[in-house]
Amino acid sequence: MTDLTPEDIRAARAAEPKMRDRDLAEKLGLTEAQLVAAHVGFGATAAVAHPDQVIHAAASFGETMALTRNRSCVHEKIGLYDNYHPGSHAAMVLTEEIDLRIFPGHWRHAYMVETKIEAGLRRSLQIFDAAGDAVHKIFLREDLVEDPWEQAKVQIALPHQDTQLTVAARQPPEVPKSDPGKLDILRKEWARMTDTHQFLRLASKLKMNRLGAYRIAGAPFVRALPPGAIDIMLEAVRDRQIEVMLFVGNRGCIQIHTGPIKTLKRMGPWQNVMDPGFNLHLRSDHVAEVWAVEKPTQRGPAVSVEAFDARGMLIFQVFGLGKEGRDSRPAWREIVEALPALEVEAVQ
Repeated sequence: MTDLTPEDIRAARAAEPKMRDRDLAEKLGLTEAQLVAAHVGFGATAAVAHPDQVIHAAASFGETMALTRNRSCVHEKIGLYDNYHPGSHAAMVLTEEIDLRIFPGHWRHAYMVETKIEAGLRRSLQIFDAAGDAVHKIFLREDLVEDPWEQAKVQIALPHQDTQLTVAARQPPEVPKSDPGKLDILRKEWARMTDTHQFLRLASKLKMNRLGAYRIAGAPFVRALPPGAIDIMLEAVRDRQIEVMLFVGNRGCIQIHTGPIKTLKRMGPWQNVMDPGFNLHLRSDHVAEVWAVEKPTQRGPAVSVEAFDARGMLIFQVFGLGKEGRDSRPAWREIVEALPALEVEAVQ
């Protein structure tokens, strides 16, 4: 635990007004949630973290920016929080713009945050997991939402407003798990799938996980790609003007962009999508493994490109859009099949 007092943390924040919360917290040896907690009473209000209350509040804010990230990728979408489907294990927000898969068990701490910026006051509702890492953030876009914001603050503020937060130990990422002795079963059951959601259950049944299964499955199910294939893929999606579904997530939330990619902008190690309504920020230097994956479904093969970091954590997934009247899957398959392969030793 840190020896810094809330006063020390606020002073450090004041001394580095432009540094991102995540970066400042790491510099101070804190979690991001602890950094925000130190500002309770000074622009932050501790709030109920359950998505039932959080999404209800977000729905009253009008157009907002939804942000979900992991260590290597940030996914930002502008839209309305609507069409919420609650659930004890998994909940959903389902709109064309904001499309979320929420895992309530990881929504443990929440804060309504007011930050002074040059343009005025930036308001955000930020949710963190038990370890104090951000799982989802909601940024308000208009000063006109002051009344709904204040009403939400009354409705979801916690009775105790503490400036110090005790967090759990951060759970290490699960290492890739394979079992070559069950390879025949994996391939046989993979070929029989009728829905992509069956894959994780299959891997778990065989005591494997996603990346572990990819590493041994071989053709025609997976193909290893070099990290540079990510830029080639994004550029091809942009140039061919097709629509994709791009997933970025963490243990508590998965956020999905459905649509085209129009503007790519490289900035140092970051590859960025800078489109109206959708921004993506990818640390390309974090990408250690890339796989082209094909899973059978009742609606035809689901083809994806999936990137992982050096610890085996999933960074993002991209699929071709397969909606009626907006089927980009044939063009997407052509893009994926044209990506360069990485030479790896096949499992016999």
